[in-house]
Amino acid sequence: MATDPIPRDQTYPVPVVRSATRWWRPGWPCSPADILWPVRRGAGDPAYRLLADGSVLRATRTPDGPAALRMLAHPSTAEVELEAWGPGTDWALMQAPALLGAEDDVGGFAPRDERVREAWVRNPHWRVMRSARVLEALTAAAIEQKVTGREAWLGWRRLLTRFGDPAPGLAADLGMHCPPTAAQLLAIPSWEWLRCHIDGARSRTIVAAARVADSLERTVGLPADEVDRRLRSLPGVGRWTSAEVRQRAHGDADAVSFGDYHVAKHIGFALTGSPIDDTALADLLEPERPHRYRVQHVVTTRMRGLPRRGPRLAPRAHLPA
Repeated sequence: MATDPIPRDQTYPVPVVRSATRWWRPGWPCSPADILWPVRRGAGDPAYRLLADGSVLRATRTPDGPAALRMLAHPSTAEVELEAWGPGTDWALMQAPALLGAEDDVGGFAPRDERVREAWVRNPHWRVMRSARVLEALTAAAIEQKVTGREAWLGWRRLLTRFGDPAPGLAADLGMHCPPTAAQLLAIPSWEWLRCHIDGARSRTIVAAARVADSLERTVGLPADEVDRRLRSLPGVGRWTSAEVRQRAHGDADAVSFGDYHVAKHIGFALTGSPIDDTALADLLEPERPHRYRVQHVVTTRMRGLPRRGPRLAPRAHLPA
């Protein structure tokens, strides 16, 4: 059956992406790039950009939907400019101060080691972030389990670009993507996980988390021990993954990355002159409660660790290139 042709001058409305701006005065010299460094997954992270003006642009998945949040510090006025786009605009702007460490209490932090104390005094403005997005943090941590950083970043990049939604607003112009929803993660076939360079052990952990995503998000605000217990009740989530999630999603300044390939060696060499294991690390950091992760961050980002000897670990070759 013949149909009338579409008139050449017919136009269609352009979808309007909601946006809003907020100015926040943190009360300390706040550097978004410094505080959000733990959530940057390599130079090609589809959910993170450091822009030419020094602002950080982050794509995320809020309870209200996708959002992109731009954060720019203005030292002259001691304020942070916050601009958000997408359905999750209001939530992202409301949560932004916590994301940038407003709920982190550095009071009483007095490192026992003089070198750590000196490193902290040189820059006492770093804060532990709190994203309040547990599944997002757990997905990223699970991808990083027992693989090189290069492999993990590749997996994260492929997962977001293949199965995450395009980020709204300015982030869309830069080709950024939001992390997948729980439903999107559950719908990914096994062979597509492999094409994302994520093996079965890691994908099963993510899928198990996605099945209880609502319960995971409700752990925000609970005591740290209870959060750790609930996270570690999931298949494939051990103390390292739990700590990585609590550091980013819950703002836990005491969550040490026990089980990490580098952390104990780095801290041991920096503070004792020799690499140590997790047992020795636990003894070394015990007096620093409830700031053990804060000490970990200061040492691993500001102090020289164990020198590298020999080639880096090669990525595994049995997954799709």
